[in-house]
Amino acid sequence: MNKKLLLALQNRNESRLTELRGLVENPETRAEDLTAIQDEIATITEELQNVADELAALEDDTTDAGDNSNSSDTANDDTARDGEPDEGEPTDENRSATPEERAAVLGAIGSALSTRNAKSTKTREKEVRSAFANFVVGNISESEARSLGIETGNGSVTVPEVIASEVIAYAQEENLLRKYGTVVRTKGDVKYPVLVKKATANVSKKERGKTDEIPEAEIEFDEILLDPAEFDALATVTKKLLAMSGAPIENIVIDELKKAYVRKETNYMFNGNDSGNENPGALAKKSVAFSPSVAVDLKAADAGQKMYDALIEMKNTPVTEVMKKGRWIINRAALTLVEKMKTTDGFPLLRPMTQAEGGIGNTLVGYPMEFTDSADNTTSSDVPVLYFGDFSSFHIQDVIGAMTMQKLVEKYSGTNRVGFQIYNLLDGQLIYSPFEPTVYRFEITTP
Repeated sequence: MNKKLLLALQNRNESRLTELRGLVENPETRAEDLTAIQDEIATITEELQNVADELAALEDDTTDAGDNSNSSDTANDDTARDGEPDEGEPTDENRSATPEERAAVLGAIGSALSTRNAKSTKTREKEVRSAFANFVVGNISESEARSLGIETGNGSVTVPEVIASEVIAYAQEENLLRKYGTVVRTKGDVKYPVLVKKATANVSKKERGKTDEIPEAEIEFDEILLDPAEFDALATVTKKLLAMSGAPIENIVIDELKKAYVRKETNYMFNGNDSGNENPGALAKKSVAFSPSVAVDLKAADAGQKMYDALIEMKNTPVTEVMKKGRWIINRAALTLVEKMKTTDGFPLLRPMTQAEGGIGNTLVGYPMEFTDSADNTTSSDVPVLYFGDFSSFHIQDVIGAMTMQKLVEKYSGTNRVGFQIYNLLDGQLIYSPFEPTVYRFEITTP
């Protein structure tokens, strides 16, 4: 849509808002009419914001075609009066709107009319992104950064929400536990009750007497606390790249930040084996080890059939509720293994999905499957590793506003690099009751 059409649409919507303002200000407008007016205002407001965003995206320096929003006030008053409802008895349905109701609707109209002068969301995000990158690389001062909405202090800078959400979105693409787990964004601790002792029910064919009371059944719960740990990563960028005026500085900084953050976060959630920052709830540690009833010999002639039988046994191990939501997450070694294998009747173990999200995907014994190198055995990537279960039981807590970044100049000056230290508060644990494990792990070792 070109600029003239957008401006025409903008003026038409603003004229309609002026008409609605006349209706609201009319003392005889009924309360029930305000509901319909409010709905129309909400629709117009959304449309005006979309128009403002498109106009900002055009990057056209041409002056505005003129603001005709106030030129029709007199006519709108007449239109409003022509549209007044007929007088009737002052029943609940026909009662006039109260001053408070009128003030609320007039406030919504004022907000909608101010959309023309407000910066679009995309424009604001672009400014914040640029200001953040320029402050980090030293192109603007701390006071300038604050004037642009960047929070700074004690040598560090809080990563703006627009960039933090971009980093987390990238992490979700690379970290399957973020993709399928349950994420909670809060500043406080998050606690999850876990059943450790089941209740016992009773049955009685005879009617209970006065002294034949129902026996008590105790239920016990344990409490698992998501207690975010200090989480950091380090990215470095050469001074040469930062000094090149033609280089997209913000993209360099953010891309390096993404890569460093995701590598650390993913290992923390999958393996949790960082020295001094171990995670007892990591997937590799908390998932239940699975051993098939018949060991799989990968060198045997019927290895494909044996593998198929083991996978069937594994996917049938969880309780029904978990099995219904089940999916596979495997490593590259396991993917290579199942891609090569066939059952004795000639059917491949790995089959394409009939309808897959994004147009691609595979199923393993009837359940969706994805692979990631993050699922590797910590000692050898050649060991096939398969996880099966309901990964929504992996709970992740992101602390709101905790992600910060600090520039390290002197530490890497000897190699002409600049370091960027990323800090965050994060916890992620696999949580389930011992009566109902949610994820099983199968490592295939060669004897």
